[in-house]
Amino acid sequence: MSDSKKRILVVEDERSIRDMLRVALERGDFDVAEAADAETALVRIADRRPDLILLDWMLPGMSGIDLARRLKRDLSAAETPVIMLSARGEEEDRIRGLEVGADDYVAKPFSPRELLARIRAVLRRSEPNGEQVLNADGLILDPSSHRVTAAGEEIRLGPTEFRLLRFLMTHPERVYSRVQLLDNVWGANVYVEERTVDVHVRRLRKALAPSGHDRIIQTVRGSGYRLSTQG
Repeated sequence: MSDSKKRILVVEDERSIRDMLRVALERGDFDVAEAADAETALVRIADRRPDLILLDWMLPGMSGIDLARRLKRDLSAAETPVIMLSARGEEEDRIRGLEVGADDYVAKPFSPRELLARIRAVLRRSEPNGEQVLNADGLILDPSSHRVTAAGEEIRLGPTEFRLLRFLMTHPERVYSRVQLLDNVWGANVYVEERTVDVHVRRLRKALAPSGHDRIIQTVRGSGYRLSTQG
């Protein structure tokens, strides 16, 4: 396989679905690794970290939800984007998947074309873009190294929380509605529900809380969110 190809790890216990995903991904010019359970997935990730993980909710042994939660606690894997795959299409299930660390959620059944589009969108959003280092009241964000620090200590953020923080830090003191944040952080023409923004804001605040910077991510009732170092 070419080193230039993005590597996707498919974690799915049903062989027929794995085969379908492998064919679709290879046609989409991706390098594909497979795992039928969480334990095998962890071995694959340790052997070579993928660029993105397609993770089924229902797995034998450790569930996909528990694996996503574990990955987000692992320093070596926390920044790897995760797309959750599940037949559970209810809104609360999607919200739960996002809350444990997934960057997107695709309900089964899905078309290969839609999945490829979602994968490419998540990968694009995860790429650093060489912007200048940002500073908000001692909270430092370096886009080139994809690191956030406060008082010299690194703050671990998932890819979506990183992009959300970067956008807010580059537009301080401005209030953005959920729709505006979806367009600017997730991208126009990407279908993501507005409640998704609230989930990622909560995750961002939780990560910033130990340094006290959760206070700068402010809710403006009836309008949306802003980053402010005032008050």
